[in-house]
Amino acid sequence: MTAKFYPYILQFKRPAGTSRGVLHTKQTFILEIFDGEKEGIGECGLFRGLSYDDVPEYEQKLQWLCDNINEDAACLRHELIHFPSIWFGYEQAILNLKKGSDIYFKSEFTEGNSSIKTNGLIWMGDAKFMQDQIQEKLNKGFDCIKLKIGVDWPTEKEILKELRKKFPADQLELRVDANGGFSFEEARIVLQELAELEIHSIEQPMIAGSKFRDKSFGFRVSENDLGKKQPTTNNQQTTTISQQTIAELCADTPTPIALDEELIGVVDFEAKKELLDEIKPQYIILKPSLVGGIYGTDEWISLAEERHIGWWITSALESNIGLNAIAQYTFTKNPKIPQGLGTGGLFTNNFETKLYLEGDRLFYKK
Repeated sequence: MTAKFYPYILQFKRPAGTSRGVLHTKQTFILEIFDGEKEGIGECGLFRGLSYDDVPEYEQKLQWLCDNINEDAACLRHELIHFPSIWFGYEQAILNLKKGSDIYFKSEFTEGNSSIKTNGLIWMGDAKFMQDQIQEKLNKGFDCIKLKIGVDWPTEKEILKELRKKFPADQLELRVDANGGFSFEEARIVLQELAELEIHSIEQPMIAGSKFRDKSFGFRVSENDLGKKQPTTNNQQTTTISQQTIAELCADTPTPIALDEELIGVVDFEAKKELLDEIKPQYIILKPSLVGGIYGTDEWISLAEERHIGWWITSALESNIGLNAIAQYTFTKNPKIPQGLGTGGLFTNNFETKLYLEGDRLFYKK
């Protein structure tokens, strides 16, 4: 086999607001593996400022994979353990090489006979922009909506109040995603306010600070410098305190908490178990590009289900290549609740796709 990769810059149709700032472009990398006349394609969905593997040597490691593509998969995974998006791209390309066409996991989904229920994602912005998005989702038939919050909580809270006045909890499920936008004291207040509005869950209310991250990789995430790598030997107490406070929140929260960024960088199987046992979240959110691809996501799901912790899978601004693979994989996990998958409609220059939405159901056009 031979392999090659190339970078690709996705252009947003309009700026995408999050609590981390506004996104205009999204860089990703496409991996192609060749075996004779057969070709497999995958996406290494690096997320700058968030991915565990957002490091200067990223492309060097991708080239290493291409140079060593014929090595045993177990050896490759050992080498790529700290590069979850590259490993996931490799998993995709190998599966696609075997299945052909646009297929990664053949199922009733790829036969066009079944679908995946999704939530409608509402991006941050001014009140009118968010309300317009919400109305569009409601018009399309979504009964589960997720709102990005954490920039202007008073305004965001009023939007949630208005929604709840119109639609009771048994008609409309509301999820919120803070992306670590609140301090501990702020989070305690927000959790109570969300409970009064019968909100389904909040993703990552506080900044991630997991003591379970592989310290040999040498970084921590601080509230003031999200996504930038710093030596773990400095200010280690900050990370430990953050770990304790998120566990405290989960132990006594009136609104279910879903961990997201907290899982990033936790690559050791025993560390994953310890994290879930210590924090005891109500849910975990799994982005395959960020948590080790299919292999890593399977581990998290297995551990969560053993502990009766809920889960759902979301994409992480991948192109339609990665999104297609994630959707096909998600269907095989028999999801019970709405998943966080789209159709790549955020970008002006995305790849063609067979994925499409009918209402809130994601289908694959055979």
